[in-house]
Amino acid sequence: MTEPTYHKPVLLSEAVSYLSPKPGGIYADCTLGGGGHAEEILRRSSPDGVLVGIDRDEAAIQESSKRLSEFGERVRLVHGDFRNLAEILENLRIAKLDGVLYDLGVSSFQLETAERGFSLMKDAPLDMRMDRTNPVTAADLLNRLSEKELADLIFTNSDERWSRRIAKRIIEERKKNPILTTKRLVDLIAGAIPRKAWPPGIHPATRTFQALRIAVNSEMEALEEGLVAGVEALAVGGRAVVISYHSGEDRIVKRIFRLMSGHCECPSDLPVCACEAKKTIEVLTKKPVVPTPEEIVGNPRARSAKLRAAVKIAE
Repeated sequence: MTEPTYHKPVLLSEAVSYLSPKPGGIYADCTLGGGGHAEEILRRSSPDGVLVGIDRDEAAIQESSKRLSEFGERVRLVHGDFRNLAEILENLRIAKLDGVLYDLGVSSFQLETAERGFSLMKDAPLDMRMDRTNPVTAADLLNRLSEKELADLIFTNSDERWSRRIAKRIIEERKKNPILTTKRLVDLIAGAIPRKAWPPGIHPATRTFQALRIAVNSEMEALEEGLVAGVEALAVGGRAVVISYHSGEDRIVKRIFRLMSGHCECPSDLPVCACEAKKTIEVLTKKPVVPTPEEIVGNPRARSAKLRAAVKIAE
């Protein structure tokens, strides 16, 4: 059997260019994965730039430690959640960062490791936990939530238009037996969506799998908290770069960047602004940066990627 591997990082050149690493700088890769972005940051910040690599997946920490071993003490790897960035930096006695990077979503390694349950192409237990110390799996959610809760979860996290039919089918099937494997879930989703309505180019179960993964790992909540923490941790002149893979993530990034760049979110009929919007960043990407057609051909994972970047201009 082929050993799972971490594939080429998405938007590598663009991400590192916007991050603009320099010698002596301190940078955080909040979604370390296979260490591809981290490696390039370390190269461009040589000879003495420091990289803090954070990941919820212990397997990612182990794999990246091998890849980044040549950089010695310039690398600090942490098994943790990037929403706890302030605490992580305090423990490392780091006051401020010169750059912070987020490459969101699931890694190729996680998809290819069948027993993790992320992939709809391989039959496995319905796990989907990035941090395997998390007690809640995808199977737990599928077999515990109500029909309405499941439908809302699937629609909110993936914009799946057939979310109600899928949730109804899940409830019907779990009355017979608990839904515990990826194959069983794939089959019932395919049966719930009319064949003529299957989305072109992707498997009909793709969006539901995405929605479950996001819920299991509280990805939206983590992004909101973690991105704000990352910007707050930046020194003036430091940069934040975020690569997202679906509209829900991109909306959060866009909204947080907009608010932190001083745009009020209060309703127009309020007599006084209540959000106290303060301009602490300047957005560097008027529109999200997307992969070239050539990158998508060589790295299909990149097809839905969007990159946004900002620079901190005030505390």
